[in-house]
Amino acid sequence: MSVDRPQAWDVESVAAELLACEDEVRDRSPFTDDWRELDVATGYRIQDRTLEQRLARGETLVGMKLGLTSRAKQRRMGVDTPFVAWLTDAMVLPAGDPVPQGRLIHPRIEPEIVFVMGRRLQGPGVTVAQAMASVDQVLGGAEIIDSRYRDFAFTAGDVIADNASSGAFVTGPIALSPCNIDLSTEGVLVEVDGAVVDSATAAAVQGHPAEALALAANELASRGRAIEAGWIVLTGGITDAVVARPGSTVWTHFATLGSIYLSGGGEATS
Repeated sequence: MSVDRPQAWDVESVAAELLACEDEVRDRSPFTDDWRELDVATGYRIQDRTLEQRLARGETLVGMKLGLTSRAKQRRMGVDTPFVAWLTDAMVLPAGDPVPQGRLIHPRIEPEIVFVMGRRLQGPGVTVAQAMASVDQVLGGAEIIDSRYRDFAFTAGDVIADNASSGAFVTGPIALSPCNIDLSTEGVLVEVDGAVVDSATAAAVQGHPAEALALAANELASRGRAIEAGWIVLTGGITDAVVARPGSTVWTHFATLGSIYLSGGGEATS
């Protein structure tokens, strides 16, 4: 059983502990159990500090992701906007590779619409039309989310600090121009061990994934940042996430954007 490290928390110590949990493949209780001041704004300060440490150890920033794009999930968490977080090259999973059980704590898989940005997108005031005009390519994707918190239990501040439960991600085989796909009706089926367990359309993501993209650009503007050309943007889970058990098989079948296969891999080694 893992043992938490009690102490008086601050931005620097929480950032260090989250990266240590990730590196050591161990979970812990939420920081807000002891540090009630860990709110959304503080969570983003911690998230930015962990990004600085990732870059310092050799990772490259490749884009960003959104979390909690479902309005129902937002209501459960008591927030009114999705969370944003960072993607680095260390999170890229090559197509065909199994879920990396040995470096993840309790991975789950969810299908997402992925944007590759053609132009810089900077808020505030970004509209859906402006967001879509900045997209070069649209792909299907599967994000393997993970959490450093026991049983995926956390507050908004906790999960933002934890880079919105980042783990790994893989993109699908088909890339389309945004003018060649109707994202409001793009459907996806999630199949686990040969049985379809969930389905939805991309409209589950804020009504349209471009709405999430615009929200992300405007959120980043409040922190003095923008979505850069060439970045990959994961727009958030279309369905609920499914547990990526060792030995399982998971398919995400998009109506237009092709299918993505993920093997659950072998038993974790840690």
